[in-house]
Amino acid sequence: MNNASRGPDRLSNLAAAIGGLDSVTVYGRVTAVRGLLVEISGPIGAMSLGGRVQIEIAPGIRVPCEVIGFSGEKALVMPYGGLDGVRRGCPAYVDKAQPGIRPTSAWLGRVVDALGRPVDGGPPLPEGETLCTFRNDPPPAHSRRRVGKPLDLGVRALNAFLTCCLGQRMGIFAGSGVGKSVLLSMLARYARADVNIIGLVGERGREVQEFLQDDLGPSGLARSVVVVATSDEPALMRKQAAMTTLTLAEYFRDQGKQVMCLMDSVTRFAMAMREIGLAAGEPPTTKGYTPTVFAELPRLLERAGPGIGDGAITGLFTVLVDGGDHDEPVADAVRGILDGHIVMERSIAERGRYPAINILKSVSRTMPRSCDPAFYPVVQKARATLATYADMEELIRLGAYRQGASAEVDEAIRLNPALEGFLKQAKDEATSLPECYAMLSAIMNG
Repeated sequence: MNNASRGPDRLSNLAAAIGGLDSVTVYGRVTAVRGLLVEISGPIGAMSLGGRVQIEIAPGIRVPCEVIGFSGEKALVMPYGGLDGVRRGCPAYVDKAQPGIRPTSAWLGRVVDALGRPVDGGPPLPEGETLCTFRNDPPPAHSRRRVGKPLDLGVRALNAFLTCCLGQRMGIFAGSGVGKSVLLSMLARYARADVNIIGLVGERGREVQEFLQDDLGPSGLARSVVVVATSDEPALMRKQAAMTTLTLAEYFRDQGKQVMCLMDSVTRFAMAMREIGLAAGEPPTTKGYTPTVFAELPRLLERAGPGIGDGAITGLFTVLVDGGDHDEPVADAVRGILDGHIVMERSIAERGRYPAINILKSVSRTMPRSCDPAFYPVVQKARATLATYADMEELIRLGAYRQGASAEVDEAIRLNPALEGFLKQAKDEATSLPECYAMLSAIMNG
């Protein structure tokens, strides 16, 4: 055999040998640490914004980080954990894998961290075949289905006055300690959805077990996946928890499931984004929030909603309002993105009515289409009665109103105790949508 005939064989064998070689390891070096920001020099052309880097502080011990920006010939990264042990000269290995998780239905009933790792002491989570990336674009607007039929949430105040549809996105606006977590647990247990994805972003560590065991309970947890990032974790973990929550919701939605996505809270996600932006050198704007915060909020929240197929993500996102200021930047931005808002007030909670929802300040943008046409006049009459009482409440309490001066006010005073009782609901009590309409009709026609 001559050399010419052996040439193609040698080339094919060489190509096979090269294909069997391990991939090249790409790494840089830590050059500086400024607060929570780490500067890395080296092959920054192999690093991408949002990509992962592993800083090796000792043999076999690595700190996972994310690339958040570039400055000159250096990459700027932030850690998902502590920086203890990181020093100048530490190798920083570039992770070529696309960031994401591989969920399955076996994840139901489990509690995971922001990176999809189990934190409930259970066995390792099985991995599915499909990689679900953390940063997905929402379905194209022209391809998405419209919101579906009314969704039974099990909470009387919401079912009757703020009826929610499958695929709708609502915000729960309240200060701290007004009962948001309890309301979320009621929705997780009683809403007629196939799957619950619950994201606890920046939650108090002490309250996680209380929420899981007392509020959510075994029945609620059995059809849920809970993503937890406590307030003491780095900003990247808190931001990532929100991303992971939506990624899991998209996975089950694409399987044709009706998903209830509950997140507490969007404000802590915005605060984490503010920390990251300020560390990267972004200029602060209103209340110190950086421009990236207001670019990321719609990217995150638009991922909820109807899909292209039969599945849909019905999203309820809590928003912390500092000192009752509903016009602060994050609350104002979120209210403009979502399909309605549920306002919870401390003054209502202080008089013992839970859930402390102010019906008159809350709006569902799918009303009246989502409400049963036969009962919509009753709902409107009840809302008008509540508004009449609210307008005259101060005079009534002071004794300045005399009975008989106005028939409408007299009726509002007569019906107010029954309406307050209707809106008051224990956390272990559920009321279906037809029952809500029947109870409200009995009150208004009684």
